[in-house]
Amino acid sequence: QVQLVESGGGLVQAGGSLRLSCAASGRTFSNRAMGWFRQAPGKEREFVAAITWSGAGTYYADSVKGRFTISRDNAKNTVYLQMNSLKPEDTAVYYCAAVRPEYSTVATMTSENRYDYWGQGTQVTVSS
Repeated sequence: QVQLVESGGGLVQAGGSLRLSCAASGRTFSNRAMGWFRQAPGKEREFVAAITWSGAGTYYADSVKGRFTISRDNAKNTVYLQMNSLKPEDTAVYYCAAVRPEYSTVATMTSENRYDYWGQGTQVTVSS
């Protein structure tokens, strides 16, 4: 079992930066790829970024490519999402999630059904 707790959300002006953290508990964290999703008001939850268990492979949604960076520290059981050049359209609740063990190709981790554990989410609000 994996428990996930996000933190680091908040209110920031457009053009600013935030770093989200996702602390995981459970002995299988280092063997799992991880991902970030977000859900804006009135919209479906969408994929943001994913990272392989080793951290060597990453994949991003086109909407955040070049602005967001996903990383992980397996020694700390933590996944990060560095968000730069934030835009008002980045406003959403951000969720981290653990990829099911049978999936290893990072480009296939864009679908919610690839994930079996989810955090409770952290709110990010970007003002214009």
